[in-house]
Amino acid sequence: MIFPTVVFDLDGTLIDSAPDLIAALNVIFGREGLPPVAYEAARNLVGGGARAMIERGLAAERRKLATAEVDRLVRDFIDEYAAHIADRSQPFPGVEGALEALAAGGCRLAVCTNKLERLAVRLLDALALAGRFAAICGGDTFGLQKPDPELLRRTIARAGGRCSCAVMVGDSITDIATARAAGVPIVAVDYGYTETPVAELGPDRVVSRLRDLPGAVFSLLAAGRPARVGN
Repeated sequence: MIFPTVVFDLDGTLIDSAPDLIAALNVIFGREGLPPVAYEAARNLVGGGARAMIERGLAAERRKLATAEVDRLVRDFIDEYAAHIADRSQPFPGVEGALEALAAGGCRLAVCTNKLERLAVRLLDALALAGRFAAICGGDTFGLQKPDPELLRRTIARAGGRCSCAVMVGDSITDIATARAAGVPIVAVDYGYTETPVAELGPDRVVSRLRDLPGAVFSLLAAGRPARVGN
């Protein structure tokens, strides 16, 4: 049996995790004698995984470090972030209602993130959401990261679905590019971590409130991909 599958990005889509990610980044930068990154500037650094966030933060300070030094910062950042992963992070308004409505409509739910899988699971578990997902896949689950479409394809398969009966939900050009390359329609949320308004990036649908998400998902499934269980 193949169920319709809805695959979510994590940071900036389901969870407002920027406060804890930025706090960890600034702790690590402080140890290196670097000034803290302002919250509004750092918010748009989120979403590509720990290394990308650190490299973007260093670039903002016009600092370039050797690979070994960046590796060390990544390890330190992960340890710091893991210890404070849900101090201030919260689901965006409407998350639980949207997940319930999608599940009630026959969808299986999954998460596809560039975050390490264990950190994604820990964050969702701390917020009592992990049990809602048939699969939670991170950047280390298959050794792949978005925008590689294979990470999305394998996440859908792990949830028991098929790309021909799936929708992705994300907040950035990375999510949109991933979905496009995988041949999966995408709904973009416009409150996430991106400098460019998502409506300008060509998603299939844009929503501002998660209570509007189920309707957008079901319309995409009905438009060209069967919403009922099928082969």
